[in-house]
Amino acid sequence: MTAWNVNADAWVVLRLPSDTRKILEVIPNSVIDIGKFGSFAANQILGRPYHLTYDIQADGNLRRVPACELNAEALEDETSPTESHDERTEPTTEVSRVLMEVTKVLQKDNRQTIDDTSRQTLSMEEIEELKKARTDAGKGVIAKILASHTNLDEKTRFSLAKYSLRKSKKYLRRFTVLPIGVPTIANWMLEKDAARTMELREETLGLIRTWSNVHHGRGRWLVVDETAGLVTAALADSMDILRKRNEEDLYGSEIELMSQTNGNHSMSLESLAATTNTLTIVHQNAQPNLAMLKYFGYDLNGPDKAHPLYSHLKTLTWLQICDPASDPTYTEPEVVPEATLQTWKSTKRGIYHYKRRRWQRCKFIVDEAIAGEFDGLVVASPMDPCSILRKLVPLLKGGGHVVVYSPTIEPLQGLVDIYSKDRKAAYMQHLTSNEEPAIEDFPVDPRLLLAPDIHTSRVRDWQVLPGRTHPMMTSRGGADGFLFFARKVIPAEGQVAARGNFAKKAKVVG
Repeated sequence: MTAWNVNADAWVVLRLPSDTRKILEVIPNSVIDIGKFGSFAANQILGRPYHLTYDIQADGNLRRVPACELNAEALEDETSPTESHDERTEPTTEVSRVLMEVTKVLQKDNRQTIDDTSRQTLSMEEIEELKKARTDAGKGVIAKILASHTNLDEKTRFSLAKYSLRKSKKYLRRFTVLPIGVPTIANWMLEKDAARTMELREETLGLIRTWSNVHHGRGRWLVVDETAGLVTAALADSMDILRKRNEEDLYGSEIELMSQTNGNHSMSLESLAATTNTLTIVHQNAQPNLAMLKYFGYDLNGPDKAHPLYSHLKTLTWLQICDPASDPTYTEPEVVPEATLQTWKSTKRGIYHYKRRRWQRCKFIVDEAIAGEFDGLVVASPMDPCSILRKLVPLLKGGGHVVVYSPTIEPLQGLVDIYSKDRKAAYMQHLTSNEEPAIEDFPVDPRLLLAPDIHTSRVRDWQVLPGRTHPMMTSRGGADGFLFFARKVIPAEGQVAARGNFAKKAKVVG
């Protein structure tokens, strides 16, 4: 199966009529339950392309809705109801026929319209019976509800469209299968558990990817991610290492890893990590929280060695960055002679080789990180950003991009202040006078970052209709999200002298 089809054990997005999205894993020979809209066998969508729309029939089977039917429904909704049958095509759906019969006049107002449940003659018991009896995925139920409304002809065209849309969201048993992506997860987490991802929005993730200059190539980026892996997934997507590759790409990555051994055959392929196009995650716990990566086929507890993140994603703790000698994992285990190993049981030998491989990989990652020369730094953490930049900014190369995300602007304003031009001037005065700068006044070296600035962006939903254009009043609140951006510079050593001919030219009197 290609990447354009729904594969087994893949995570997909089901877009429901109620404008909600459901993320689930497609497990073969299982039943997918989507609540009041019904259930169906997972095998019915396996191997089929994405972006197809299905109706759930009464027997649980799926009917693929053709594009011509979807387009016909959309066109009939946009067609003026006052046009005669000779000037337009005959409506093809039962819902559109009911709408055409009850809307006789275009120019109406709703000043005399009274919204009352008593104007709907169908009871809930009768509607439930219709839902059980009908086999057309709820379209007949919607048409019956519209036809049973006693004062539907009093509604304006706009209010009628909203009423029919509301009933469609409630009773239409239809869904669309979409491939999962980082923006989809970001929007889904905003509704499910926004605090877990620090209220990151889709547009803010776009700014992070832009200002960090993350791209597919030979770059290396340092990341502090406390958003359950959402920022890591966005950066990995830009680097083209988020999803599993095909066999040809996998073969090429293995050749690349083998070339990195430089003839050292004692280092196995499993213990190596890529040296370019990588993400190095710095975390504070025993293991980083990158739960969002499971939606893209990568689980940190049992990683798939064929996945590109296995060799291009590296993790290390703050202890390994600040004081690696104190970390027991960084300390080399005792070397046991081969003759002694042969006398051990297989279980004990396996534990010994596992510890050696773990130390080998840890030492490789830590030594590479301490050596620095990273192309950029991305931070999304509730920790004090000043304490993070104090340790990680010196590991960047000249011209490296620094991006720090915060739900509120106050922590970032403090960063702009400590890297401002005034702080740099005061810091230089201390250096020229051979005075030691006070740590409380200069918690970081302000010379290391150039042109600090704060950015923000928030996309708001708008209703765009003739005479009714306004922002939606029911959009989600919460934090807007702000980004701190600056570039790493290397301070010049010694005195800086300006050269050139600065003599003023004599004015020529004409």
